[in-house]
Parts: sequence; structure tokens; C-alpha cells
Amino acid sequence: MVDYHAANQHYNNSGGGSIPTYMAQEDDWDRDMLLDPAWEKQQRKTFTAWCNSHLRKAGTQIENIDEDFRDGLKLMLLLEVISGERLPKPERGKMRVHKINNVNKALDFIASKGVKLVSIGAEEIVDGNAKMTLGMIWTIILRFAIQDISVEETSAKEGLLLWCQRKTAPYKNVNVQNFHISWKDGLAFNALIHRHRPELIDYDKLRKDDPVTNLNNAFEVAEKYLDIPKMLDAEDIVNTARPDEKAIMTYVSSFYHAFSGAQKAETAANRICKVLAVNQENEHLMEDYERLASDLLEWVKRTVPWLENRVPEKILPDMQQKLEDFRDYRRVHKPPKVQEKCQLEINFNTLQTKLRLSNRPAFMPSEGRMVSDINNAWQHLEQAEKGCEEWMLSEIRRLERLDHLGGKFRQKADIHECWTDGKEAMLKQKDYETATLSDIKALIRKHEAFESDLAAHQDRVEQIAAIAQELNELDYYDSPNVNARCQKICDQWDVLGSLSQNRREALENTEKQLETIDQLNLEYAKRAAPFNNWMVGATEDLQDMFIVHTTDEIKGLITAHEQFKATLADADREREAILGIHNEAQKIAKHSNIKLSGNNPYTSVTPQVINSMWDKVQQLVPKRDQALQDELNKQQSNEHLRRQFASQANVVGPWIQNKMQEIGRISIEMHGTLEDQLNNLRQYELSIVNYKSNIDTLEQQHQLIQEALIFDNVHTNYTMEHIRVGWEQLLTTTARTINEIENQILTRDAKGISQEQLHEFRTSFNHFDKDHSGKLGAEEFKACLISLGYDVETENKGEAEFARIMAIVDPNNTGMVTFQAFIDFMSRETTDTDTADQVIASFRILAGDKNYILADELRRELPPDQAEYCIARMAPYRGPDAVPGALDYMSFSTALYGESDL
Repeated sequence: MVDYHAANQHYNNSGGGSIPTYMAQEDDWDRDMLLDPAWEKQQRKTFTAWCNSHLRKAGTQIENIDEDFRDGLKLMLLLEVISGERLPKPERGKMRVHKINNVNKALDFIASKGVKLVSIGAEEIVDGNAKMTLGMIWTIILRFAIQDISVEETSAKEGLLLWCQRKTAPYKNVNVQNFHISWKDGLAFNALIHRHRPELIDYDKLRKDDPVTNLNNAFEVAEKYLDIPKMLDAEDIVNTARPDEKAIMTYVSSFYHAFSGAQKAETAANRICKVLAVNQENEHLMEDYERLASDLLEWVKRTVPWLENRVPEKILPDMQQKLEDFRDYRRVHKPPKVQEKCQLEINFNTLQTKLRLSNRPAFMPSEGRMVSDINNAWQHLEQAEKGCEEWMLSEIRRLERLDHLGGKFRQKADIHECWTDGKEAMLKQKDYETATLSDIKALIRKHEAFESDLAAHQDRVEQIAAIAQELNELDYYDSPNVNARCQKICDQWDVLGSLSQNRREALENTEKQLETIDQLNLEYAKRAAPFNNWMVGATEDLQDMFIVHTTDEIKGLITAHEQFKATLADADREREAILGIHNEAQKIAKHSNIKLSGNNPYTSVTPQVINSMWDKVQQLVPKRDQALQDELNKQQSNEHLRRQFASQANVVGPWIQNKMQEIGRISIEMHGTLEDQLNNLRQYELSIVNYKSNIDTLEQQHQLIQEALIFDNVHTNYTMEHIRVGWEQLLTTTARTINEIENQILTRDAKGISQEQLHEFRTSFNHFDKDHSGKLGAEEFKACLISLGYDVETENKGEAEFARIMAIVDPNNTGMVTFQAFIDFMSRETTDTDTADQVIASFRILAGDKNYILADELRRELPPDQAEYCIARMAPYRGPDAVPGALDYMSFSTALYGESDL
């Protein structure tokens, strides 16, 4: 007896090859199971039917499996039919030795195919050993019917099981987990048939609680329409607790081979599904880009006119509100849009990378929505924003100045109008016509005092006119009323001057008639009026409003105020002297028994008025002291805010500059794997984000400075605008560098480029990037290619090859090659991708080798959403062999890869 087990052990030990995985699972033939009559009955029927399905091709069959193979003739014939090969010529003798020789020839042929036959010898087969005969037939079935079944690199048994699971997955009440009890209710067999030939079975009418009907239905349909003989008995399967696994596998393998053509179609459909899934994902990314770009551009379009609006407000609160709105825009509205713009650029780069990796044409956004269009719109926004805050602060200073001047104008106008009240009527009176000589002389002296007072008020009138002129030049909102009041004051002043001149002339005409006048009263009047005007001016100055921005300015005002206080002693002496003149006149009148008619006839400034004004000056001086001191404290507080902001800004500003330099070096001098680089960059990004608290602190300090209306800071060269711009650039640069590494990883994984290759590419690129700009000029790029083994130096062929490469990596003829373009070129040179021809070939398989495909064929072979996607986009087929509903899958496939319009 031939020991094939020993022969195969020698085969394995000599390195001739390894036992296939499907065989390794069946090494131990469980012979005890054949003692189970139910299983042995199932195997006999199934194996007999399987053998006859092949023997009938040679015009014969068997009736008893353990008797009809005893002479070896039909066994050799079976092997020739299923293998397609010729076996050695059989011996026709009837003796036992002839039968053994024939069976040995069959067993030798089986062993030559790498099959392990454990303890199965020719003698057992010739003697009609049922257990050995069934084991031999099962081994043949495994080798010739199941071995070649493989799904996703699984073993034969696992592959067949996985195929069944995938085919029956959409069907309710079907859950294939094995080759025994999962098939007892018959639904799995019906599901396999319905999946490939839905017209043969009405699956929805089957019931899980009627397994015999289900099994018989499947067996009859398979035998009648699929040419699969009935190998199992429904009652045997239902009445057995655990149907025979090998019988089920044998029968199911017949379905697999019957539908092998459909398997090829499934493979083709999988390829198409993969291509369409990529295309659908890219379309979703394109739609997202278009939507985000439209939203961002619309926001810029709405914001730019608002920023460009330089129409000033008329009053200070409105302008301050406008400034607060602008600051809300900078703090609240703009930062999210900066992030959206950065994310939009990252999404665009990722989309372009995916399109390149899938061999698709580059994405061209709608007109006006290119990245360059968005950058241009953003530059327009930045330009409109530039100087807006400075303009608003300037306008606030202007309006503050206007408010100050307006108040000063009203104050001086009130004082002047109060002074002029009744002066016109006084100058028009004719009292000198009936007055005595002494009265006339008194009137002359009184008028001289008035003229002195009138001259003293000339400066105030000129000041009022000058303030009105400045208000007009600064476009004061209440200029019409100011001009009207100023004009009224000037007109009245001219009238007073004319009336004063007329009265003087009238008094001088009667001067010869006047007697001597009381010199003391006249001297009093002449000294009292200027002194009173001085006190009025002093009260104006002491109540005058002031605006300062530095401690030096307020100290200057304090110095001037101290100088004013130093003159108060002299003024007090003058007051005492004036009051002394009045007292002297009273003393002389009393001494001479002269009855004075009343107040001094030469002036209306009485001693009571002088004392009242002097008391008022004395009260206003300490109030002025307090106001100046309060302003000094305020300016010292502002100086503290300046220094506090400067100390923080002088730390944050250089930190941002250093980080910008570091990220520039990191993007050029990257070490380790791409994943290491990506992790390092993300940690680096996290350290930057953690620094945000310092920016927030600086923003809070800047807010205090703005609320205090501090407009300059000599302690630092950094403004909050510089810090914000630097911070935004740092975040954007870091995000772009991370995105570049992610795209390199995507390129590496999609193209199968090794880490060593990427490192070699990066090293070569950095070696020739002398200025560390991240770009190579044409000559630098040529040197880089030469270092990588490209022949671009010869005069004709080399120049043409270099021109071809430059057209790929620099399609816009900028003369510069980026690292991403360099990586894309090297990955395209070293890897393969799907092509339009491959997709066309896949569609041709689904179409049954026709030049067109039908909608029903697409719906049968593809998932519903992708089938409808193809149907909606495929053009009608116009060829001479077209039929109604024919679709052109060739033009559709070329359009997927940009070779035609979709």
C-alpha cells in the first residue's frame, strides 16, 4: 500500500512547497463522523451527485460510490474530466493487481497536485472501504472544486464562506456563519440564487418556518435552470441536528462555480464603486469649497463698504459708538473669518492633493471664487481696515476739540452779551441836554471810562470771531448758529463803536460849559474799570476748560497757574489802593459837608462789585488747584498704563518673531518620519496656542489704554495691531506647515512611497534650496534631478526631458518649483494609479463585452446610489449597435479622468 502521508512529509521537508491553507484546515480527516449514519448518507448522496455531474461529460455515471470506483477506471476518468489532463493508460484486466495499479495511478495523479492523502491506499479503495472512498472523494472535491476559491486572500473554506456571507448579506432571516446549521432553513440557498438570478425565485414569498419547501425549491431551481444536480435531500438536512459540513460545502461550491462569471462582474463593479466613491467624495469637497468661499466673499463684500465709510459723525457720542463698533469687529467678527479663510485654503490644498492622487484633473472653482480671488478680496478688506481706527481716533480728537471750542465760544459770548446788555440804550440817551455843568463833566468822565472798558472788550470780541472761524474750519455741526451769534455780536460791536463816537462828540461840544469834576471819583473810575476787567478775565481763565495728553502738558499748566497766583499779592495791593481812593472821596465829602447824590457818577464798578469779584477769584483759585491736581493724577495713571502695556508688548512681540523664524526653520530642516514631524508640529502648535493667554492679557491692557483715550506710547515700538497681525500670521503659517506634512503623508500612503524615499526627496530638495525659501529655481531644480539620476544634461534629449518635467511641476511658468510640486512629480514617476482604460475595461465586463451598458445592468451590479449616479451622468450611446436605453460608458469613464467633458 502506498503511504501518501509519508510522501508528502518528504515533499514539505525538502522545501518543495507548503501545503495550501485550505488543505491545512482539512489535514485531520475526522473518520469517526462517517460512523454517523445520517452524515454518511448525506455524503454518499452529495459526493455521488457531484461525481456524476462531471462523469456525464464523458457519457457515464456511477450508482454506488464505494463499488463503482473499485476497478480504478471511472476514478481515472473522473480525474481526467475535472483536471483537463491525460492520465497514464489504464490496465483493462479484471484481476485485483490490475485494479490496484489503476487506483494507484489515480492516487499518484492526486499526489502530484500537492494533495495530502493520509493513510488512504489503493487496497482500501479496491476492497470497497466506504470510509476511505468518501475521504478520497472529499479530498478530490477540495483540490479541484474548492481550492481555487479565494476572496480577499483568505483560505479556500474561509473564502467560500466569505463569498456566501457577502452575497446573502442584504437578505432578511439569512445569517451564514458556517456550512451546517446556517443552511438548514433553506433561505441561504434561495438567497444565493436570487442574488444572481432574481427572476428564478420570488424570495419574499418564502417562510423561515417551512424549511423543507425552501430547500426543495432551491434544489429544483438549481437543477432546472443552473445545471447543478440535486446533491442533498431536504428531509435529511432538516431532520439532522447538524447537517454534514462537507456535503454542504460541496453543494455550495457548485453555486460558486456556476456564478463565477458574476464574480468577475462583482470585481469589476467593486473597481467602479471605488472610482465613483472617490469622485463623489471629491464632488462633495468641491461643493463645500464653493459654499464656504461664497459665504466668505459675501461677508467681505458686506464688510468692506462699512470699513471704507469715512463719513464723520456730527457729535462725539456717535463717533465713540462707531469706534466701539469697529473694535467689536476686530475682536468678535473678524477672528472667526480669519480661521475660515485659513481652513478654506487647507481644504482647497487637500482637495487638489486627493485629485492628483486619484489621477483626476485639478479643481477649478467657479469664476470669482479662486483662492487668488479670495486673497485679493481679503487684501481689499485689509486695505480698507488699515487706518480706519486711526481715522476714528482722529475724528474723536477733532470732535473733542470742537466741543471744547464750542463751550469756550458760548462762555465768552455769554460774558460779552451780558456786558453789552443795556450799553446801546445808555449810549443813545440824551441826558446831557438837561444836565448841569457838573453833571455834563461827570457824563464826560463816565464816557471816557466806558470807552476804556470798550477797548478792553475788543480782545474778547476778536477771540469770539477767531473761535467761530476755527469752528467753521473744523466743520462744527452747529456752525450756522455759531456764525449767526458771532455775526450778531460783531454787528452790535460796530453799533456800539459808532454810538460811542457819536456820544463823545456830543459831550465834547458842551465840554466848555462843564466845571471841575471830582478828581478822586475820576481816578477811582479809571483804575477800578481795568482792575475789574482783569478780575473778570481772571475768573474766565480760572474756569477755562483744558485738554492735555501728557504729564508734561499738565505740569506746564500747573506752572502757569502758580505764576498767576504769584501776582495775586500785587493785585490785592491794587484793590486796596482803588478802595482807598473811594474812601478818600467819601472822607473829603464828609469833611466838607458835601452831600453826594449817590454812587460814583463816572463808573458803575462799585467797591462792592470789586470786593465781590475779588472774593470770587479767591474761591476759584483752590478749585483750579484741585482740577489741575486731578488731571495730573489722571496723566500719571495713563503713563502707568503705557509702561504696563509696553513691558508686556516688548516680550510678546519678540516671542512671535522668534516663533515665526523657528517655524520657518522647522519647515525646512525636518527630521524623522512624517508622522514624527506631524506630531512635533502639532505639539509645537499646542505650545503656541497655550501662549494665547499672554495675547489676551495684552488685549485687556490695550482695552484699558483705549478706554483712557491714550493715543501714543513712547515706551514701545509694538502696537496692538502689530501683535494681532503677527499672531494671526504665526497661527496661519503653523497650520499651513501641518497641512503640508499631512498632504505628504496622504501622498506617501496613496502612492506607496516609502519613508526613505520621502526623506531622500526632502534631503535632495533642501540641499539645493540654498536660500531656504522652500522653492527651487530652474537651474537648482535641474541639479536636483541630476542628483536623483535623471538625464537632463545632454543637449537635445536632456533639454527636451527637462522641458517636459518643468511643464509638469511649473504649469504657470513662474520659474520656481515648490516642494509639494516636486513631491507630486516624484510620486507620479514612481507609482501607478487607476486609468480611464482600466475603468472602461471594468464597465465592459459588466456590460457583457458590449460597447454600451443598460440601466438595469448598472442597478444589478452596483450599489443603488452609485448606480443612479452613473445613470444620471452617462450620455446615450449612439453607435450602430445601439438599443433603446443604451448608455455610453466609454465617454463617462474618460470624463472621470479629465480626458473629456462629463
